[in-house]
Amino acid sequence: MAAYLQWRRFVFFDKETVCEPGDSGSSKFFSLPSSITVCDSGRGNLVFGDMEGQIWFLSRALQLSSFQAYKLRVTHLYQLKQHSILVSVGEDEEGINPLVKVWNLEKRDGGNPLCTRIFPAIPGNKPTVVSCLTVHENLNFMAIGFTDGSVVLTKGDITRDRHSKTHILQEGNYPVTGLAFRQAGKSTHLFVVTTENVQSYELSQKDYPRIDLDMHGCGLRCSALSDPSQDAQFIVARNECVYLYQPDERGPCFAFDGQKLIVHWYRGYLIVVSNDSKVSPKSEFAGHEGQSSDKQTLSVYDLYNKFVAYSCVFEDVIDVLAEWGSLYVLTRDGRLHVLQERDTQTKLEMLFKKNLFVMAINLAKSQHLDSDGLSEIFRQYGDHLYNKGDHDGAIQQYIRTIGKLEPSYVIRKFLDAQRIHNLTAYLQALHHQSLANADHTTLLLNCYTKLKDSAKLEGFIKASESEVHFDVETAIKVLRQTGYYIHAVYLAEKHAHHEWYLKIQLEDLKNYQEALSYIGKLPFFQAESNMKRYGKILMHHVPSETTQLLKTLCTDYHHNGEEQEAHESRRAYAEEFIPIFANNPCELKVFLEHMTEVQPDSPQGVYDTLLELRLQNWAHERDPQVKQKLQDEAISLLKSGHFKTVFDKALILCQMHNFKDGVLYLYEQGKLFQQIMHYHMQHEQYQKVIEVCERYGDQQSCLWEQALSYFARNEEDCKEYITAVLRHIEKKNLMPPLLVVQTLAHNSTATLSVIKDYLINKLQQQNNQTELDEQRIQRYREETSRIRKEIQELKTSPKIFQKTKCSMCSSGLELPSVHFLCGHSFHQHCFESYAESDAECPTCMPENRKVMDMIRAQEQKRDLHDQFQHQLKCSSDGFAVVADYFGRGVFNKLTLITDPPVGRPAMAVDAGLQRDLLIHMKRNM
Repeated sequence: MAAYLQWRRFVFFDKETVCEPGDSGSSKFFSLPSSITVCDSGRGNLVFGDMEGQIWFLSRALQLSSFQAYKLRVTHLYQLKQHSILVSVGEDEEGINPLVKVWNLEKRDGGNPLCTRIFPAIPGNKPTVVSCLTVHENLNFMAIGFTDGSVVLTKGDITRDRHSKTHILQEGNYPVTGLAFRQAGKSTHLFVVTTENVQSYELSQKDYPRIDLDMHGCGLRCSALSDPSQDAQFIVARNECVYLYQPDERGPCFAFDGQKLIVHWYRGYLIVVSNDSKVSPKSEFAGHEGQSSDKQTLSVYDLYNKFVAYSCVFEDVIDVLAEWGSLYVLTRDGRLHVLQERDTQTKLEMLFKKNLFVMAINLAKSQHLDSDGLSEIFRQYGDHLYNKGDHDGAIQQYIRTIGKLEPSYVIRKFLDAQRIHNLTAYLQALHHQSLANADHTTLLLNCYTKLKDSAKLEGFIKASESEVHFDVETAIKVLRQTGYYIHAVYLAEKHAHHEWYLKIQLEDLKNYQEALSYIGKLPFFQAESNMKRYGKILMHHVPSETTQLLKTLCTDYHHNGEEQEAHESRRAYAEEFIPIFANNPCELKVFLEHMTEVQPDSPQGVYDTLLELRLQNWAHERDPQVKQKLQDEAISLLKSGHFKTVFDKALILCQMHNFKDGVLYLYEQGKLFQQIMHYHMQHEQYQKVIEVCERYGDQQSCLWEQALSYFARNEEDCKEYITAVLRHIEKKNLMPPLLVVQTLAHNSTATLSVIKDYLINKLQQQNNQTELDEQRIQRYREETSRIRKEIQELKTSPKIFQKTKCSMCSSGLELPSVHFLCGHSFHQHCFESYAESDAECPTCMPENRKVMDMIRAQEQKRDLHDQFQHQLKCSSDGFAVVADYFGRGVFNKLTLITDPPVGRPAMAVDAGLQRDLLIHMKRNM
C-alpha cells in the first residue's frame, strides 16, 4: 500500500457519458437494456449478452442491433480480435446444461449471424457451471473453465466439429476464475487461475506439461494478459497486490490495495475496478448484489512508468470495454461512460508544469515519441536543472540532446571557468557521437589543458577511431600551441600527419634523430618532399645520418608499405639535394662520390659539383702529399668522360682554381693546341713550348710559326729554342725564308749566326731546285720537237703496220685484222669483243678519255675566265668574287703542252691534231 500511495496521480483521460446520437447538445444519455449480464468488444462493435438469451451489437454510430442466441440466457461472450468470430456460452433449457455456440459474424442465416458450431460445454456427464472462457486468435484452441475446477480444452478448428477434439485438461476442487492463451514464437501456453492457485500448461508439447506458479489465486474477472510491452505476462489481481507471471515463474508484483472486482489490460495500462469493502474472493460467485450500491473506483495504472494515469469513481460497474481507441465503462443503470486518452503532447505538458521531467521522458519513450520530441524534453529538463543550479545534472540532459540541439546553445551556458568540467563532459560526448567540428575540438582540448587533466587528454587522443571522431589537424595545432608537444606528436604519428610530426619534432622538441628516422619510414614521395623541406636542419644537427638517408633515397629506396613492380626501385634526383649540403662540404663530397660509384649515370650536376668540390679542396690544401692525392682525384674525375657535353664549364672551374693540369688536359681534349702553347708562353716555359710544337705540330703547323714569333719577340737569350724551331720549319718547309728573316728581325738578341745555317740550307735547296727545273725544261723541249716530227710524218708519210701479235690476246695476228695509228693491232673478233667504239683503240681509250676530259675542263675554264674578269670589274667587293670562283675550283692547276701562240694561225689548230698530241705525250711520259 505504501508503494501505491507513492505513485503520482494524473488525469490523462477525459471522461464523458455517451449521449443519444443526433443532437450533440442533448443531455439525454444513451442507455442499454438493463438485463445485460456479460459483454465484450472487437471488430468494430461492443457486444453484449442479456438474461433473455439475446446478443446485442453496438456500432460506433451507436446503432444497436440484436438477435436471439439462446432461449434462456447468455452467460459468457468472447469476441476474437483478428477474426469475425464470436464465441458464446448460454442456456437453452432449465438446469445446468450450458451450450457453446460459435458465430460467424460475416455470414448470415435468416438475417442473423451464422452459427457454425454448437456443442455442450460440461466436461463429460457431470453437470457444472461455466466460470470463464477464452479462445486463441489462431482458432485452434479454446479453453472453458468451470466452477468445479475443471478445464476443457478444444484443439483444432473450433468453428467445426469434425476438425477439433475436446478433452478435459484438468479436474480440481477450486473454481476456475481466469484463462488466457500466450503465444511466444512456436510455443503456446495456457494460464489457468483458480481461487487458490495459478498454473500454466505448455500446449506445444505432448501431454501438456503443467507448471504450478503460485499457491494463491484470485476472484472472477481479476486476471488478464498483458501486451508485449510487459512481455505478455499473466496478471493476477488479489486484494493485497497485483502479481505478474511468466509461463515458468512468477514475476514482479505491485502493491495495489483494495478489493479487485475487474482487471483488464489496455494499451500498456492496467485497468482495475476495485471496491473498498473487503470480501473473500469465493463469495464473488454469488453475484454482485452485495456491491450493488457500493461506490467502485476505476484506476488506470502505468506499470512501466509507475504512475496512476487516471482514477474515477463509478456506481455498479458491469465491465470495462476497449474499442475505437477508447475505454467504455458499462454501469448497472445501462449507461456507457467513455474514457478518451489525451494525446502525448498534452500529457507531457502536464508533466512539464509539475517539473516531472524524468517521468515525462519515460512516458515519451513508452509512447514511442520520435527523437525530436525526446530531444526537446531533454532540453527543457536540462534548462530546469541549470536554472536550479544543478549544472552536473543539466549537462547530462544536454548530452542527450546531441544530434538535435545546436551545440552552441549548450556551450554558451558553460563558458564560465567554474563550469569548465561540465563543458568538457558535453564536448566529450559530442566527439563520441562524431558530431564535433574543428571549433569543438579546439575548445575541448583547451578545456583539458586548462584543467591540466593529462589522463583525460591522453584518453581522448588515444581513443580508437571507432570511439572518437575529431579533426586531427585542429587537435594537433591546439596541443602544439598549448605546449603538449608529446601528445601532439603522438596524434600526428598515429594519423599519419607527417608534416605536423616533423614540424613539432624539429622546431619544438629538437628531436632531430627521431625526425630523421621517421622520414626514413615514410613512403618514397613523402620522404623525398620532407627531405627537401627539412634537409638543411637535419644536415646541420645530424650530418652523417642525414647523408646516409640521402644516399639510400637517391639510389635504392624501398618502403615496406609500398607496392612496387618486380625489379623496380625508386630513386630521387641527387642534384636536387645538393643545396642541403651548403655548409657541409665534407658530407657533400662523401654523398657525391657515393652517387658516382653506385650510379655512374648520375645527372651531370652531380659530377659538376663533385669536380668543383675537389678543386676547392685542392686549392686550399697545404699538405703536399694530400694535395697531390686531391690533384690525382680531380684529374681522374676529368678523365672519366662525363664532361664532354659541359667542356666549357669544366674548363672555367679549372681556370678559376688555377688547376694547371686540369686546364692543360681539357685543352688537349678540346684540341685547343694553340691555347696549350699560349699557356706555356704565359708562364715562360720555353721547353714546354717546343714540346707542344713537336707533339701537335703535325696537326696544326701554325704552332711552329707562332713559336718562332714568340721567341723572336722575347728579349731573353732564346738562341737554342730559335734554332730548334728553325730546324723544324726547315724540315717541314713551313715558312718562306724571307718571312723567317722578317720575323727574327724584331729580336735584338738573335744575330745572323742564329739563322746562318738555315739561310745557307735554304739557298742551297733553291739552287738545287733551279738546276732540276732547267733540266726538266730542256727535256720537255726535246720531247716536244720529237713529237712534232712524228706528227709531221703521220701527216705526210704512210704508216707501216708491222705488228705480228694481237695487242689484246697476244696471239699471232691473222686476217682480218684492225690497225690503229697509235701502233696497236687486233684480231677483228677481239676488237669487236672488247671495243666500245669503232673509232677508238681499246688499249689507248682510257688514257685518251682522261686527256679529253682535261681539254674540256680547260675549255670550260677559258669561258669562265671572261665571265670572271667581267664580274671582277663590275663588283664592289672584288674579294667576294674571287672567293666564290676559288670555291668553284676555277683556279685549280691544269698544264697543257701546246705550241706557243704565234698570231692568229696558231689559235686555229684543229681539235684532232691537239688530241693526237696529248695522247702521244701521255703515252711517252
